[in-house]
Amino acid sequence: MELSLHKRTLILSYFTVFYNILEGILSIFIGLLSKSIALVGFGLDSFVESLSGGIIIWRFKKHGRISEIEEEKAEKRAIKLIAYAFFILGLYVLYESIKKIYMQEKPDPNLFGLIIPVISIVIMLSLFYSKYKIGTSINSRSLLLDSKQTLACIFLSIALLAGLGLNYLFGLWQADPIVGLIIVVFLFREGYNALKEEKLCSC
Repeated sequence: MELSLHKRTLILSYFTVFYNILEGILSIFIGLLSKSIALVGFGLDSFVESLSGGIIIWRFKKHGRISEIEEEKAEKRAIKLIAYAFFILGLYVLYESIKKIYMQEKPDPNLFGLIIPVISIVIMLSLFYSKYKIGTSINSRSLLLDSKQTLACIFLSIALLAGLGLNYLFGLWQADPIVGLIIVVFLFREGYNALKEEKLCSC
């Protein structure tokens, strides 16, 4: 059963990497065209999510081929790397959001941009549930942290949808960078908790 769960983990991680690279490319491309920091930030989050999935692949491909002590070291290293990914994304979105507000850079409403977060919410909810369930079953802190990274993507998708929707429907351009600032708080908190505890509080 445990071996099967580890194989499922690898499959989920490979899919996560593939999907998020595709999503990241589309989001950044459309975000640059529409001058939306929220959409660009969402695309960057997709790439960080790909990094997170890649780390989990690296972590679980070692399973069964190294000692328990070495596996524990790999687990802790994976947790730290994923935590740093939270900070990298958070710093960029923080900088760009503040700049957009200060310079009053108004994004152009884009209907196609609204479709991306809707699709992401559906797919990421399924991935989060699967990762969290397996991570709990095999007691893997790094996989549970990776599921939190997926959860962050879901919240970012919801916030992005709200920000783009307010701008598209009502012309409230400030919603775009404000959404970025809200997400920054969540990202920094998750990164800090991961580095401090080397695990998730909810685990």
